[in-house]
Amino acid sequence: MRQRDRGINWFIKNMMIAVSLILAVLLAGKTGGFQRAAGWLKGGAGLGISYIWRSQYPGAVWEEGETGDFPGGFFGSVLFGSSPIYRYKGKREVPKAGYNEADPAYEGYLESGRFYEEHSFLLYDGGEESGEDGSVNAEVHRAPEEQTPVKTEIPVEKDPAMTCSSSSIWPIVGATYRREQLADYDYMMKHFYNVHASTTAGRDLMKADDFLSEDFTLTGESDKPQILIYHTHSQEEFADHGPDNPGATIVGVGTYLTELLTAKGYNVIHDTSVYDLQGGKLDRNKAYTLALEGISGILQENPSIEVVLDIHRDGVNESLHMVNEVNGKPTAPIMFFNGISQTPKGQIEYLPNPYREKNLAFSFQMQIDAAAYFPGLTRKIYIKGLRYNQHLRPRSSLIEVGAQTNTYQEALNAMEPLAEVLDMVLQGN
Repeated sequence: MRQRDRGINWFIKNMMIAVSLILAVLLAGKTGGFQRAAGWLKGGAGLGISYIWRSQYPGAVWEEGETGDFPGGFFGSVLFGSSPIYRYKGKREVPKAGYNEADPAYEGYLESGRFYEEHSFLLYDGGEESGEDGSVNAEVHRAPEEQTPVKTEIPVEKDPAMTCSSSSIWPIVGATYRREQLADYDYMMKHFYNVHASTTAGRDLMKADDFLSEDFTLTGESDKPQILIYHTHSQEEFADHGPDNPGATIVGVGTYLTELLTAKGYNVIHDTSVYDLQGGKLDRNKAYTLALEGISGILQENPSIEVVLDIHRDGVNESLHMVNEVNGKPTAPIMFFNGISQTPKGQIEYLPNPYREKNLAFSFQMQIDAAAYFPGLTRKIYIKGLRYNQHLRPRSSLIEVGAQTNTYQEALNAMEPLAEVLDMVLQGN
């Protein structure tokens, strides 16, 4: 009898080992498979050991509440828990307590890193320069002599169907547009925008009627600051900058715009802080972070500010000299620039801009007025994927004035019509 029992026990033991190995091989490679296999094996081991226990010790009783109702499950756990395969696999797939989910801030950091790895080209030189080579959006137009605007105190009758502002000083000498024209998405995009490959500007976002319906009339009085002008890249220079003309920089252009707007009755703060030069080294990538800190402090101290203008100078091919005749003067064309916090895959969640549509509307209205009253003043509006600190006010704009190939005087000449266009939009004409 004992011989036969030993044979049965040997057969059961070896069958358990064989089945265990087969199941381990088949299921170890599947997601979660090993944990399920382990459960089955321990359960099977428990049943086998239970059978051996009962056949050998029929009179023995296992007290409930100790490790279970029978020692088979306990011995099965010990048997397979000590298996080298089980220990190895378990170390790889069982996470440590408290580390099941990443901290949200750390997830944001990782996502930011992945984004910049995929879109590293956006970071070059701050990412907002157009790098024009003359093939796109860089045509040089000279207004015919008979179209040169002439100041007059006689109000100009304007067709109410036209979309540009009314002016009692400047005659309409350029292109005007009707709402039904601009309602055509393809027409609007072709005539007014260049969209960089880093982003998309779809029909759901680019709605001319919504842009034209925005009212940007200033609500505050001029006894408190209304407009902030600053320069993320204060070290940008013009072609004739040098020892004999050290002031030929974008900061000097901002100073002149400040004077022009102040003369019109606006209360303007011109922030001349240096954000792109740290420790004697030029770093235009970090400049946006430093500028955000600086201008946020200014806005905190002056909550009455409603308009924020970041004045830049574009970078283009050295062979390209963009200059147009505007108001009878050789003028560097300006370019309104919108960062829309969006890649072709969708919005960039960690760069929110609650004023994105209003920023787009602000530049669009200025573009429309410039086309009507100062033809040749503007290039197409440039849209790119990042935010460029345009999230602080609804009336925020980044404005590129000429390029490194323009003279300082050509850039200064552009500020006079720009001040007029700003005034038209801010007066709600």
